[in-house]
Amino acid sequence: MTSLAVVALLVATAGLAWAQTQSTAPSTHGGTKLAFPATLGGATFDRSVNYAAPPANSPGQGIAYYYSTPKRLIISVQVFDLGRRIPAGSENPTVTGQFNNEVTSAEQQFKFAGYTQFQKPSVPSTCTYGAISFRCVTYSGVTQGNQRVFSKLLLTGFRENFVKIRVDWSQAHQQTSADADAALQAFVPALMK
Repeated sequence: MTSLAVVALLVATAGLAWAQTQSTAPSTHGGTKLAFPATLGGATFDRSVNYAAPPANSPGQGIAYYYSTPKRLIISVQVFDLGRRIPAGSENPTVTGQFNNEVTSAEQQFKFAGYTQFQKPSVPSTCTYGAISFRCVTYSGVTQGNQRVFSKLLLTGFRENFVKIRVDWSQAHQQTSADADAALQAFVPALMK
């Protein structure tokens, strides 16, 4: 899988791909006080997208921050509230409902990008990184080049916002789920301290 294909996956599965442009976002999210420095848990900051700014003008979609790891995994973090206060934790109905929406959107974006054989477990699980629990699922699809690409999606309520974290990897880069989990084990606790 080429770097261009990895970028296409990232854009295709990020939701609201039509509104994405690189923009300047604060290095600390005001509502959650989460910090997004140049390096975080071994990953390097790439860019941010502020959905409240033009052209999106959609403040409820918040801000997305993108990082890459030394093993070329892509980690994205989106902090958003959809215009309301989000209860803390991963098991409340607000987070569960939004998680289901995110998985449905991911499947649609995979299909829109031309990927086939979308796979996900029938039931999501709970993942804990550091002291924070997330609703999580790993899903995958096959590119037009017949390579399987994967994403692990995490969602929780944190300081009245959703925090959505996703890591993307590919068989073509000899990346594995163990690589993705190791990246999350370093990244998430560093972010959500």
